[in-house]
Amino acid sequence: MSKPTDKELKILQILWDMGPSSVRSVHKEISQDESSGYTTTLKLMQIMAEKGLATRDTSERTHIYSPSASESDTKQSLLKSFIASTFKGSSTSLVMQLLGDQDASQNELNEIKELISQLENK
Repeated sequence: MSKPTDKELKILQILWDMGPSSVRSVHKEISQDESSGYTTTLKLMQIMAEKGLATRDTSERTHIYSPSASESDTKQSLLKSFIASTFKGSSTSLVMQLLGDQDASQNELNEIKELISQLENK
C-alpha cells in the first residue's frame, strides 16, 4: 500500500466515516475545517485512485470514491512503517517514549494495564 500524505489521510478519514462518497461530499467536509478549492480535492482524490489508496466507481455521472483499505489496516501499516523507521522496529521503544513523554491520565493507564492483561492471558 502506498503511504498517504497528510491531506490524503484526511480524505481517507472522511471516506471511512461517511462511506463511499462523491468529490463534492468530501470537499464539503474538508471545507468545514480548512480553506481548499473543489478542484484541489478532486485532483487529490484522482491521485489517490492512481496510487491505489482509493477506488473510483465511474459507472454513473458522479464518480464515487471508496477507501481501498480499511481504517484499521491502514493505521496498522502506517504504524509498522513508523516503528521500523523511527524506533528500529522496536514497539517497546515506541511505548516507552510515548509513556515517558506524555502525562497519561489514570483512566488511560488503567486501559493500558487492561490491554496488557488481556494480551498476557491469550
